[in-house]
Amino acid sequence: MNPIPVILIFDIGKTNKKLFLFNEGYQVVHEIAAQFAETLDEDGFACEDIDALSNWITSSIVTVKQNKAFDIKQIHYSAYGASFVFIDDQLKALAPFYNYLKPFKASTQEQFELSYGKMEQMSLVTASPFLGNLNSGLQLYRMKLEHPEKFKKIKWALHLPQYVHFLITGNLASDITSIGCHTMLWNFAKNNYHDWVIQEGLDKILPPIAAEVGLHDSSSALIPYLSSFEEPFVLISTGTWCISLNPFNDSVLTTNELNQDTLCFLSYTKKHVKASRLFSGKEHEQGVLALNKHFNAAANYYTQVNYDANIPLEGDFNTNELSEYKDFETAYHHLVSALVKKQIISTNIIIANTKVNRIFVDGGFSNNEIFMNLLAKAYSQYEVFAAAIPQASALGAALAVHHQWNTKPIPNNLISLQYYSTKN
Repeated sequence: MNPIPVILIFDIGKTNKKLFLFNEGYQVVHEIAAQFAETLDEDGFACEDIDALSNWITSSIVTVKQNKAFDIKQIHYSAYGASFVFIDDQLKALAPFYNYLKPFKASTQEQFELSYGKMEQMSLVTASPFLGNLNSGLQLYRMKLEHPEKFKKIKWALHLPQYVHFLITGNLASDITSIGCHTMLWNFAKNNYHDWVIQEGLDKILPPIAAEVGLHDSSSALIPYLSSFEEPFVLISTGTWCISLNPFNDSVLTTNELNQDTLCFLSYTKKHVKASRLFSGKEHEQGVLALNKHFNAAANYYTQVNYDANIPLEGDFNTNELSEYKDFETAYHHLVSALVKKQIISTNIIIANTKVNRIFVDGGFSNNEIFMNLLAKAYSQYEVFAAAIPQASALGAALAVHHQWNTKPIPNNLISLQYYSTKN
């Protein structure tokens, strides 16, 4: 029996680490998954165990290559991209691999602003709201300022997708989807590193930018949509964060947009993608907990609540005034309605003045018929779809190198869509 031609994808999330084999029809034919206990950095802050992750990556690829059922044609990588792995002159990873949630010292921010001006202006030029260590460029600045002896040991700094690429191939490279995503490293107008990066000498530890060396997972998850649809669209990717993505909006980021948690990042084809963010998943979770307590409901009772177009939805939702609602169903409709109202404001920022005619929603809220019906009603001038893509970021990483390994055309059924009519 002939081995199946496949692409091997490492998809490294903050919690779940996965290896996938996709066949030429982009079906998953093999999967390995792992989770690792976090370790601590020198300040006792939890962080990824880079040694455990590295060992798993190298051992997993050995295991898969020994499986004669598959013919691995190509390897690619998707990973969360907001932290750097530091490499020493022996080409070994330097622990710790700092957590991007680690607090950023106010004194370090003050020193940066003394040297390079106010964060507001820096944010505009780099299309990056100030997010502390979530701006990976500031991780490098922090290391140089706060830990100069450690910084001297750094020969190279690699975002996580490119570190995986380095582990597998031995090649050092940077990638535009990680460099160009809220890092404060990239001057979007000049299409190059910002002057501060060069003045600090940080460009010397960033390897040359190359293609097909791994992708930031946010950019990767957008690729199946770009591969499937030519007409302009917006994708609302929902989870703990709800992120509206418009790959057809290349307008310059404004101060007003920045203040509303909007940024730009670069796609794998170096195109600008405007994105706005909401913390709606967390807000939904907290709202449901309050409803469960007030109405003495089971933890997942909300999943059984059907959309009712006859429930009036005037007024604001407040978890401190739940006695106003006659039952759980009514209160839950008001909670979701409040989230949809915020979603419309957030999504409108990146739709404005573009030719978008479709809105796709994927992730958790795409399965919530109340959310989807209310969104469709609010956006009656657009076609609104709930979209489902299994393993979107891994699939995107495979599609990005399609021409390198796949002899067949890209299938036209990669995304399952459910249309939401505005008549309800």
